[in-house]
Amino acid sequence: MLEVLKVVAYRRLFTAQILALLGTGLLTVALGLLAFDLAGGKAGAVLGTALTIKMLAYVFVAPIMAALVQRLPRKTVLVAADLMRAAIALALPFIDQVWQIYVLVFLLQSASATFTPAFQALIPVILPKEKDYTRALSLSRLAYDLESLLSPLIAAVLLTVMSYHNLFVGTMAGFLLSAIIVLTTALPRIPALDRTGSLLHRTTLGTRIFLGNPSLRGLMALNLVVASGTALVLVNTVVYALDVFGGSTTDLAVALACYGAGSMVVALAAPRILERVTDRTMMVRGGVILALATAAAAVIAWTEQSWLLLLALWMVLGAGTSMINTPSARLLRRAATDRTRSYLFTAQFSLSHACFIVTYPIAGWVGAGWGQPAAAVVLSALATLGTVAALRLWPDDQHPGPPKVSVRQQAR
Repeated sequence: MLEVLKVVAYRRLFTAQILALLGTGLLTVALGLLAFDLAGGKAGAVLGTALTIKMLAYVFVAPIMAALVQRLPRKTVLVAADLMRAAIALALPFIDQVWQIYVLVFLLQSASATFTPAFQALIPVILPKEKDYTRALSLSRLAYDLESLLSPLIAAVLLTVMSYHNLFVGTMAGFLLSAIIVLTTALPRIPALDRTGSLLHRTTLGTRIFLGNPSLRGLMALNLVVASGTALVLVNTVVYALDVFGGSTTDLAVALACYGAGSMVVALAAPRILERVTDRTMMVRGGVILALATAAAAVIAWTEQSWLLLLALWMVLGAGTSMINTPSARLLRRAATDRTRSYLFTAQFSLSHACFIVTYPIAGWVGAGWGQPAAAVVLSALATLGTVAALRLWPDDQHPGPPKVSVRQQAR
């Protein structure tokens, strides 16, 4: 897996990704504590709303920005987005009203919606061989998992000597360091595409390719499964830890770390697993695991008796999420051409996050209004629906192929 780090450009970009993710991890913990500070037991509702706003930015801003910046140098796009995120993170410690959280979250995630698809579409160009790309996907998943594991632990240590407001400074530092590394990295020259077709055509091209490919339609269904499990963890862990079980901020950090640990185990094993089973098999099994695990969370919330069992369940949720997320970019790589690659990665970014517009409010508002067991039951039902839909939309012998949108249609 580590052989791909011998490629200098990828190694530097991977380092930038880790630094940005570390800052984002500190932001996750600090934002949860800020919401609890401002709203108390209604913190889940505040986080649910804030994360829904984040998803709206991802869904609607990402495809528009991808179409607008397609002719700009990739390095310029990445550095500008990082600098904008750093500036917004610096303003977060001064928030004292809930509505301010919503405004800054939208601005911050609009910058992320510009950065992430551009970053993801660059990796297949740097690593054109599928075996190397699979290793890079596992490393990328591992980076996300290490962030989920280490960021809460680092936050827990820092919280013993400082206010959680200072964690936002760490977020800013992560984005700044990421910008510096990207700025000083020699990136491959990507030929500029002709800016043909209307803005609406270019904005919707990736989604139309998804809808025309059975395998990618199956991926869309599995995105809903991932969103259900992730919403339960990101929105309601703070409520489980501080309210349901009456724990401390350290317990919150430990629970998030367990989620990251479960995902990390799968990420480390993914390259070998995918040599023996198909992407579809691994991803559908992940869907089944997430559906069952979210149902089990309802039982734990109802009984309120086993904190250790909840930590184990959070590890299972992390594993199921990684079983779907790690192979998903392989499907995009196989279905993409040089002309459609950036559009496909942007479409996956937007479509996957569109599912969170449904699941984040359910996790937050249903949990706040009817209790955590009800929220977990609804999320489990959605995860089950997504898994069944994936089985029907993605036949066992169907593999992603070239997009069905012709070059002539792309230029129209």
